Amino acid sequence: MSIDSSELLRWYEQAQRDLPWRRAGVTPWQILVSEFMLQQTPVARVEPIWLAWVARWPTASTTAAASAADVLRAWGKLGYPRRAKRLHECATVIAGQFDDVVPSDVETLLTLPGIGAYTARAVACFAYRQRVPVVDTNVRRVVARAVHGIADAAASPRDLIDVDALFPNDAEAPRFSVALMELGATVCTARAPRCGLCPLSTCAWRSRGFPAGTETRRVQRYAGTDRQVRGRLLDVLRGNDSPVTRAQLDVAWLTDTAQRDRALDSLLVDGLVEQTVDGRFALAGEGGELTD
Repeated sequence: MSIDSSELLRWYEQAQRDLPWRRAGVTPWQILVSEFMLQQTPVARVEPIWLAWVARWPTASTTAAASAADVLRAWGKLGYPRRAKRLHECATVIAGQFDDVVPSDVETLLTLPGIGAYTARAVACFAYRQRVPVVDTNVRRVVARAVHGIADAAASPRDLIDVDALFPNDAEAPRFSVALMELGATVCTARAPRCGLCPLSTCAWRSRGFPAGTETRRVQRYAGTDRQVRGRLLDVLRGNDSPVTRAQLDVAWLTDTAQRDRALDSLLVDGLVEQTVDGRFALAGEGGELTD
């Protein structure tokens, strides 16, 4: 089976969410920022931080001019703060090497810090309206169900080929890409698909009686993990404008001192935290005179 692009696009015209990075006047840089933020993070958490971010730093050069510490503070509770560091590095390269203009081709985008295959294709497609297939978990799920008749599918080198084959042969290909993603995010969801709202008149999964999937979904645990400890430590540093003592950091996690030490070491290794010569700790760029 295939997907009728006209059905999908008509549905998208009526059902699309009003997400700020989709609005008229949003620049390629601001779309790139949204893609960094949306990695493994729900839209509801990203939207207010993205709005504040682009109001404060609307271009790559203004982002690059900010301190690493300011960037980490602005990232707030989005999680995976290494993304903020990589975004700052990416801004520096775009500002310095590309005259503040985000590259439009996938190959060049892939050379930038923090940009992988998905983000490069997303920016080329959504910011520059190129006919480039973009595949995330939502798109992969829709194609698995509607085209192949299975509930879910693991990532495969065929993903891009499958989506490219579905493209309409006109300038609507980029819009088709975002519509496919929207369908997976809002209707053809992983746990509770709302098939009664699906705009597609043909679906191989539906025609086969909705066979159960074979993929085992792993629920990511957060409570008690090193990620949570790292977040607690960063909260202390974000809440102080000057370096803090080890004792101030220690009270952020009293449950497991070895885990706390491991989390702090990882933040230092990642370059998110710095240690001063007098043994205190600060966000990157705020440590003043540092230890060797």
